[in-house]
Amino acid sequence: VIFNITILYTIAKTSEEIDVTASHFEKMPTFPSPAVMGDPSIMSQKSHGTSNTAVQKNLRWGCDSKTADRICNFNRHYAEHSGYFEKTNFVEEESGNESEIYFHDSNTGKLLFVAPKGRSFRDFLFESRNHGWPSFRDEEVVWENVRCLPDGETVSVDGTHLGHNLPDKKGSRYCINLVCVAGKPIEE
Repeated sequence: VIFNITILYTIAKTSEEIDVTASHFEKMPTFPSPAVMGDPSIMSQKSHGTSNTAVQKNLRWGCDSKTADRICNFNRHYAEHSGYFEKTNFVEEESGNESEIYFHDSNTGKLLFVAPKGRSFRDFLFESRNHGWPSFRDEEVVWENVRCLPDGETVSVDGTHLGHNLPDKKGSRYCINLVCVAGKPIEE
């Protein structure tokens, strides 16, 4: 069951009891552990859309910064075109790589996903191609920096829209826009 958060907010706002919002959110669906659920307020308006910063310049794999900024910061429901990741340098650059690939927030540079884990790069690509977007499993998510909202939207803790959790028979599957995870790592 998917709830429309806007409708719930409207109900709460017009209700005499403002606590209606909290009680409705408590009843909203959750995804099984290890998914970390986030409050929809993560995606509230900030200084640059839903984030405090624009996307980095010169994103990895030749991803387009303008597209990334629109999808990461000024969007809650739409995605890059299906198969976009194959039109970038991603497959070419990572195909010979036998180690894990680190995917960073295109806004903040925080680590969000590490893949493949528990499968080969070939299996990761196969699943991603079948769906049209890079597809991650629970063990590949860096839950310290990623949250799943009750409607399935997958976001960073800093308000970057990443994609959606579209579970299948194997469990949670996070279908993520490559432009949203093509950032360069932050300096620590």
